[in-house]
Amino acid sequence: MEECLVWIMLNLSNNKQVSLFVVLAGIFVTNVILAEFLGVKIFSLEHTLGIKPFSIDLLGFENLSFNLTTGVLLWPLVFVLTDLINEYYGPKGVRFLSYMAAFLILFAFLVVSLAIQLVPADFWPQSHIPSGANATELPVKDLNVAYQLIFGQGRWIIAGSLIAFLIGQILDVFVFHKIKEKTGENKIWLRATGSTLVSQFVDSYIVLGIAFYLGAGWPLAQVLAIGTVNYLYKFVVALLSTPLIYLAHHFIEMYLGAQLSKSLKDEAIAS
Repeated sequence: MEECLVWIMLNLSNNKQVSLFVVLAGIFVTNVILAEFLGVKIFSLEHTLGIKPFSIDLLGFENLSFNLTTGVLLWPLVFVLTDLINEYYGPKGVRFLSYMAAFLILFAFLVVSLAIQLVPADFWPQSHIPSGANATELPVKDLNVAYQLIFGQGRWIIAGSLIAFLIGQILDVFVFHKIKEKTGENKIWLRATGSTLVSQFVDSYIVLGIAFYLGAGWPLAQVLAIGTVNYLYKFVVALLSTPLIYLAHHFIEMYLGAQLSKSLKDEAIAS
């Protein structure tokens, strides 16, 4: 076992392009899966920042504010990683990781679904209650019920998020390379930020349309109104993430070197 690990480390250290892909892929897949599970919590952006909630009126719906899924905290990093993988490994690299991430998300939800069905030990549902405490006064009285509520996301939400993720990734790849064909190596910000803005515009409405219009019977106007508010947040975050893209490019170029970096970019655009 030890010899195998040494062999793997030596081969990775001698092949910078493989090492970089492994690191980017690991961070990418980890963040995608975390975003799916963390996304069950809806938080108030305004209250978190300590400001008064916005009151936005759209399509007949009043007092809309930025109540967002917690998964949006990780998606900006996923966008940056998508653009980096696109830049150095091309559409094939992004598609491979996107399909693998989707498969692993389904696998993770399957395992969690099975875990929810397991019969808890007699002591565990109340194991968080201190000895002598009155359980009725606690906000969480049964850990098993809380476990089921948090991890047992609806099928429509899972389907909506997966379909939106895959369509968004494919669209991101397409727009990214179309812009790069026109601009060449210049204007990193335009192809990175532009592809994200386009893909997330579509993503914002697909996930809500499937999860809540088809799955929960929400009016279409409500889905469009909430989707627009969500996209406004993603739009601002995409713009703010632009410096991070340049910083990541800088460190990758330092690691790969000018010659290998150019070779990978040429192969990526040729593919």
